[in-house]
Amino acid sequence: MQRSAALRADWADGPLAPPRRRILLMANPTAGGFRAKVLEAVAAGLEAAGAEVEVRLTKRAGEIREVCADVTLAADTVVIGGGDGSLNEALRGLQTCPVRPKLAIIPFGTANVLAHELGLPFKADRIIAMIAAGRSKPLYYGLANGVPFVLMASIGFDADVVHHVPLDLKRQLGKLAYVWSALKRSFKRRPGPLTVTVGTETPRTCRLAVLTNSERYGGTFRLCPAAHATQPGLHLVMLTSDSPLALMRFGLALVMNRIAHAHGVITVPVETVTVTSEEPVACQIDGDPFGATPVTVTAAHDPARIIVP
Repeated sequence: MQRSAALRADWADGPLAPPRRRILLMANPTAGGFRAKVLEAVAAGLEAAGAEVEVRLTKRAGEIREVCADVTLAADTVVIGGGDGSLNEALRGLQTCPVRPKLAIIPFGTANVLAHELGLPFKADRIIAMIAAGRSKPLYYGLANGVPFVLMASIGFDADVVHHVPLDLKRQLGKLAYVWSALKRSFKRRPGPLTVTVGTETPRTCRLAVLTNSERYGGTFRLCPAAHATQPGLHLVMLTSDSPLALMRFGLALVMNRIAHAHGVITVPVETVTVTSEEPVACQIDGDPFGATPVTVTAAHDPARIIVP
């Protein structure tokens, strides 16, 4: 009872004060790390704090996007129980929303890169307190061929790995499924080089290009210390080689947080980048397959709002 009273006090002072206490909580039950008990506890805790909570469990891919794209959406906050891909779906849908609700996350995904980026809680009581308080920051993002991405778009080897990870294996092994796919794909023939054009600059050549809005990559690893999801602007990270040896060096530098000093890695701030290739090269955004080259990536300047601790 004391806990509920404290939450009501927090709620009354926050941006979700009465009469705007409408929360839509959507969860992907097939996401890696889905925890039904946590979901139920968060919903119950928010209701105890005075919110009107609607819970929807998705049944198919794209459902989160469709719900968020509904112009009749009546929610002050959309809470996503899932991973980075599920949040990406929500952001895509909200592009057509005349008044965007705030976003919040219950981290259920495989890597939960954004959760680590923002220091979000994983335990139910802390998630409830965070959402009830309603403190938010801008969530900047990029556009790949006009499609929003929250964290990154990449073209090359890591995107090829994403394209070839079996969904069932991903659900069973989580991050290890990507390691398995990377090992399997590392000795496969890869397409030719990428041509990367930054604005009006002279085109550059590389083997792997990552356009990132985030400091982190693959969870807790720091790919680009100069970037952050709550700050505007994108960064381009390029690998000049994607040989097995070069990828091994890159992986070690990533684990040791020494990307800035890694051989064959170039990082530059960008606003608009076009990546082309003579033959199609795989692309991915936020950990999900996204076709192949050519792709044009731009920084979006109308951030969403995301609830943070």
